[in-house]
Amino acid sequence: MSTLVPRQRFMELNNLALSLHLGSFDSEMLGWGFFEPRYWRNYLHTHSCFEICYAFQGEGQFQAGNTIYTVRSDDVFIARPGVSHEIISSEEQPLGIYFWTYTLTPGSQEPAQLDKPEHNRGLDSLLMAFKNSTCVVSNRTAAMLPTLELLTEEIAQRHPGYSHIIEGLVAKLLVDTARATVDEATLALAERPLSRQPDQAVAQMIERYLRDNYWRPISIRDLAAQVHLSERHTSRLFQKVMGETIMSYLTTLRLDIAAQLLLDQQIPIKEVALTVGYPDVRYFITLFHQKKGLTPAIFRQRGGTTFL
Repeated sequence: MSTLVPRQRFMELNNLALSLHLGSFDSEMLGWGFFEPRYWRNYLHTHSCFEICYAFQGEGQFQAGNTIYTVRSDDVFIARPGVSHEIISSEEQPLGIYFWTYTLTPGSQEPAQLDKPEHNRGLDSLLMAFKNSTCVVSNRTAAMLPTLELLTEEIAQRHPGYSHIIEGLVAKLLVDTARATVDEATLALAERPLSRQPDQAVAQMIERYLRDNYWRPISIRDLAAQVHLSERHTSRLFQKVMGETIMSYLTTLRLDIAAQLLLDQQIPIKEVALTVGYPDVRYFITLFHQKKGLTPAIFRQRGGTTFL
């Protein structure tokens, strides 16, 4: 860290209101602190949130519950919600620490929900393992001090965009804390590299192209050129992965977008048809009726509600 930025300025982070979404978890940052490397003691107390301490110098004792741990430079140590704890600095090698407090709660969706994106599932698994971990002290902190120093520089200098940089650094700090305290086997499981089958990757490229260009005339030739495959192979691959033909998918996509546009009474039906790629309004009306069971006019009249 630049010598022009005193470590104590880390505490200026208390001036920011920070709430994060990490996978399916919500976190609110409650406090930031810093103790110089000198003799000190903070006596037994508890929190209703997580308190994380990182020792950048010296050593001391950390009591969590009925257990006393020795903590040294480069250790991170965790006081979990409701656990009584205290820190006593060594007099011979005074302890210097950064510390921060935050909540970590599952959001509206259960973390174990299986239909979430794979990257969210991995992060959720890591954070749930952190919440359930019994680890109190860890020295797996190689990335932590640089992050704390960058946070101090950003809050001290406040260059344009600093709040966005800080939010990203705080997310990294929370994830690195979880990584440091979760056992290696769980960590390896939670951090499986993201992977897709080649066919899935190609089908997703086609799907993205359709969503970006649905309003244009689209042919199989156009899509085949995007993925560098023959037209026949492109059609077969998409249907295999998605369970429907390309044109069926495109029709459903266009009509779903049209249904949303029809809810705006100010947009003429002819304009809706053109917007979703149907210059022939009569054909659009017939197709919409076939797929949705109502003409566009009646669909609009009922406010988008269909009755069985």
